[in-house]
Amino acid sequence: MRDFTKGQDSLNWTGDVNRRRFLGGTVALGLTAGLSGTLIAPKARADEPKRGGHLKLGLKGGATTDSLDPATYSGSVSFIIGHLWGDTLVESDPATGAARPSIAESWEPSPDASVWTFKIRNDVTFHDGGKLTIADVVATLKRHADEGSKSGALGLMRSVKTIEEKAGALVLTLTEGNADLPLILTDYHLVIQPGGGLGNPASPIGTGPYRLASYEAGVHATFEKNTADWRSDRGFVDSVEIIVMNDATARVAALASGQVHFINNVDPKTVPLLTRAPRVEILKTAGKGFYSFLMHCNTAPFDNNDLRLALKYAIDRQAILDRVIGGFGKIGNDYPVNENYALAPEGIEQRAYDPDKAAFHYKKSGHDRPILLRTSDAAFAGAVDAAVLFQESARQAGIEIDVRREPEDGYWTNVWNVQPFSATYWGGRPTQDSRYSTSYLSTAEWNDTRFKRDDFDKLLLEARSELDEAKRKELYRTMALTVRDEGGLILPVFNDYVNAASTSLKGFVHDIGNDLSNGYVASRVWFDN
Repeated sequence: MRDFTKGQDSLNWTGDVNRRRFLGGTVALGLTAGLSGTLIAPKARADEPKRGGHLKLGLKGGATTDSLDPATYSGSVSFIIGHLWGDTLVESDPATGAARPSIAESWEPSPDASVWTFKIRNDVTFHDGGKLTIADVVATLKRHADEGSKSGALGLMRSVKTIEEKAGALVLTLTEGNADLPLILTDYHLVIQPGGGLGNPASPIGTGPYRLASYEAGVHATFEKNTADWRSDRGFVDSVEIIVMNDATARVAALASGQVHFINNVDPKTVPLLTRAPRVEILKTAGKGFYSFLMHCNTAPFDNNDLRLALKYAIDRQAILDRVIGGFGKIGNDYPVNENYALAPEGIEQRAYDPDKAAFHYKKSGHDRPILLRTSDAAFAGAVDAAVLFQESARQAGIEIDVRREPEDGYWTNVWNVQPFSATYWGGRPTQDSRYSTSYLSTAEWNDTRFKRDDFDKLLLEARSELDEAKRKELYRTMALTVRDEGGLILPVFNDYVNAASTSLKGFVHDIGNDLSNGYVASRVWFDN
């Protein structure tokens, strides 16, 4: 997701705008965008959107264990569903990644960015007809910040000390300054619900462009247009149908035959086949997501850093890029940040496949038994093939990896973040802070490598409140090196997002935020006929 263009990025500190100017300019931009009536404007559209029609999406990334509670969302299907029925306080610009108003129409930080005041729209209603209030927003954020919530956003919300309604505004007080706060509030778990969802967190009553009509977890979901939607720049089709298609062959066949209009997670191996199909378009978007293997740093034998280094040197990244994802991506370096992030680290030596170094660290680790790697194409397209390639390249270093293929259904609940060595996938996050806070902070619910270091946590908190960009960038570089050299992440490639659609479908936005037009694909596209 990386078609960067220069936009109105007074909130975007990836360019020449420094952080202090950001703090001064955020209110003006928030108010201007809030009054414009068009909150998403990545580029001028070549065609005027047309309304009507029934959109069918054939999607990978659903399971029978899925829930409608936004706190639990993890797969692609839930990601889409949440954006259909709900809204977050803030959104991100598709082209620049800058914060844009949504339920919050403007915001203002204190000089040290430790207290933020948000003006909440007063013209928004929930699907049940109830008026959205600041109390609903307060309750929602408090639910996700509660230590007992198990929310995927809990790691991001831990720095919020108080969540209050004051003088008709939402006021968030942080434990330390954080200039990234508006972007943190774009997290897809933080869907605003009546009463915060405390009474029934799985009730899909929101303020989004569509109302849920039917739902069977891991199978099917249908939506009808919310005719009382508070925004006019989205929701162009009358209804949306999501069909869970975890099988790659089934997705391709459904699109090629016209049974669905859009599919995700296209296996690069099938791209040549799809390009020969009439009226099918490949949608490739560069972004921040990555394919990887995780090791639990606190579980034997992966609690030995020499073994972790051996495995990092034993993987042939170029082979995975070429043979698994067909060149649709870039090689990774065992830390979860690439050049698409603001203040990305520079000058870090690329780790290459080196059987001799792998053998050296393997011998030094003292380990001499087969290592079990669990994988499934539920993790990412080609994850099984990637694991087999890993097995082959590791064998050249004298390391024996046993590859176990796990069922796709339930992979994200039974294997990921449970088993000590497995294939996994991560989408992008708005900022480096949110990337590390989600899965590397010691207390993060989704710390899937069990990387728990007090010194790293201290660096993360220091970087979060550092307003000097040069100093902050150096802190992030130190953090990247620490994860690369001592963490449990094996990151061979950052993937391009490869989706496909009928040529009758227009308006797809290449959004750098995440796959599937950052989850908004269903409310952004329209039919040409």
